[in-house]
Amino acid sequence: MTSRSAIEWTEMTWNPVTGCDRVSPGCENCYAQTLARRLKAMGNPRYQKDGRTRTSGPGFGVTMHWDKLQEPLARRKPTMFFVNSMSDLFHDHVSVAFIDRVFETMAATPRHTYQVLTKRPRRMASFTTDRGIPDNVWLGTSVENQEWSERRVPLLLQVQARVRFLSCEPLLGPVDLSPWISDLSWVIVGGESGPKHRQMEVSWVRSIRDQCLAAGVPFFFKQWGGRTPKAGGRILDHRSWDDMPSAEGAR
Repeated sequence: MTSRSAIEWTEMTWNPVTGCDRVSPGCENCYAQTLARRLKAMGNPRYQKDGRTRTSGPGFGVTMHWDKLQEPLARRKPTMFFVNSMSDLFHDHVSVAFIDRVFETMAATPRHTYQVLTKRPRRMASFTTDRGIPDNVWLGTSVENQEWSERRVPLLLQVQARVRFLSCEPLLGPVDLSPWISDLSWVIVGGESGPKHRQMEVSWVRSIRDQCLAAGVPFFFKQWGGRTPKAGGRILDHRSWDDMPSAEGAR
């Protein structure tokens, strides 16, 4: 079933795919991999396939759950769904046929909004070429520093979606978005959480916030991070930052 989410910028999660592989420094302390290990130990049937030792782990092998494809159809209330919080829809081991089915479900439920976030924007861009992307589907990529911004954001901008967004989480260094910010619809920033979390500098967050304000791009500050996601709170300069894209502001 779909699940209510503790993630501040969405309402529910929908995981037709589970499992992934680490591809960049931002994946080092992946919360989903840790959770998958725990769920496997608890006997959860969806987390029994192991991933590669070097890049994944117990219970985190990529698995397509065909029986979950139609879950959002049963929910009548308009809802914002984060798609695959426990995986990456554009992982190489997810078939094109399966991705097509996910998009068919999203297109069939225009009452809902779907947020699809990937660390593999090259495949996302390739998949969306010559395919119409429904207006209720927001497509984004994750970046953790300047190097990975330069690798991934230009690929995201090849995607013709109404909302293209960026998640800078965990933010591991300063990021200059000036080459692309005018083409983004939304930017999320967050610090890392967990026992081995890496520290995020205040100046990095302020810089991205100020770039967004100057460009008129909605800015969402998710968390400072720490041993737990809520340990450091989410207040930046005496307030929370909860801006979201609107129909008029989307690019």
